[in-house]
Amino acid sequence: MLKAGVLGAGHLGKIHLRLLAQSEHYELVGFYDADEIHAQQIVKEFGYTYFDSITKLIDAVDVVDIVTPTFAHFETAKKAIESGKHVFIEKPITNTVAEAEELIALAQKHNIKGQVGHVERFNPAFTAVNDKINNPMFIETHRLAEFNPRGTDVPVVLDLMIHDIDAILSVINSNVKNVTASGVAVISETPDIANARIEFENGCVANLTASRISLKNMRKTRFFQKDAYISVDFFEKKCEVVKMKDAPKEPGEFDMILQNAEGVQKQIYFENPEIGDNNAILDELNAFATAITNDTTPIVSLEQATAALKVALAVIEDFSV
Repeated sequence: MLKAGVLGAGHLGKIHLRLLAQSEHYELVGFYDADEIHAQQIVKEFGYTYFDSITKLIDAVDVVDIVTPTFAHFETAKKAIESGKHVFIEKPITNTVAEAEELIALAQKHNIKGQVGHVERFNPAFTAVNDKINNPMFIETHRLAEFNPRGTDVPVVLDLMIHDIDAILSVINSNVKNVTASGVAVISETPDIANARIEFENGCVANLTASRISLKNMRKTRFFQKDAYISVDFFEKKCEVVKMKDAPKEPGEFDMILQNAEGVQKQIYFENPEIGDNNAILDELNAFATAITNDTTPIVSLEQATAALKVALAVIEDFSV
């Protein structure tokens, strides 16, 4: 088992602590949090071991799970990597692309593994259809959330939209050609609602909307590709696959047939992929352990997370143009 420690014991950090304690792949050694009073409350409530310095925690583990605010990701990850420890970093990977690229170089130099917490990659609705997404040419996403002060220290793009950016980049085998965007700050000092149009070199276009001032929660993505439409509901953990094929010469009574202007007939049929019941955060942590043990590339590598950050920052940059 890999010895693991958590840096940051806020809302998400406590979830990571609980899941690492449950995992068969890790031995939870303990945690560090800058707020010692809060940390002692966690010790009293859950019995986890508290380390009074980041250095002491890093020295005691094989894997450092970084669940601190984003501004602290770079320095803590750098310290862990230079100590020869594998790092799991919550999204976004860092504040800047330069910081992310430095972590990549350090990880290569010290021969350690790094994974970033883009948890939607492990959402069962997405994994159920991942292998069916084949060269989509139009993608539409809506990620809407009710207002929560937690996370409003960063633009909604880095808080919410980056999940969809990462998921899209994972299925599009093409470079980004152009990014245009608009955003509005309603409650926060940074945009609370944003829309982005991402154009890829292969002709695919992705239209993304994110809001943290919605009256309801929604996390839906729709993929349109030749002869198929795929819908993923990340919130409800549901998916739908609608496909077309050449219509039979003698359609059945209940067959759904479409005919275009040229007289070509297509049959519409539905697939209902099986969706497992899983904990996506536990799955991503366990997948990282497997990558370390088997010496394979993590599912969400530092490089992939950096690519998502580049696009997210390009969206934010276009706000002011």
